Amino acid sequence: QVQLVESGGGLVQAGGSLRLSCATSGRTFSSYTMGWFRQAPGKEREFVAVINWNDNTYSADSVKGRFTISRDNAKRTVSLQMNSLKPEDTAVYYCAASRNYYTTNPKEYLYWGQGTQVTVSS
Repeated sequence: QVQLVESGGGLVQAGGSLRLSCATSGRTFSSYTMGWFRQAPGKEREFVAVINWNDNTYSADSVKGRFTISRDNAKRTVSLQMNSLKPEDTAVYYCAASRNYYTTNPKEYLYWGQGTQVTVSS
């Protein structure tokens, strides 16, 4: 069992930055693929970024070059640095854990946090 708790969301002006963090429980954190997803009102949950156990990363085209995912296995945390934020980045952001090697499919993630709201004003 893995428990995930996100933090770091808030209100920011367009062009600003936020850093989201996800604290996890469980001694096998380093073996999980960790992902960030987001869901805006009235829209489906969408993939944002993923990092696997050996630090390979992949980001959605919509955030590439602006968002960076990273992990600290010693602290059992995964982070999402978000720069040059746009109003269309407004959503609830979720971190999630998967046993699959490297997946962007939310259905393949076993554990989810409760989400943290990010609001970008224009």
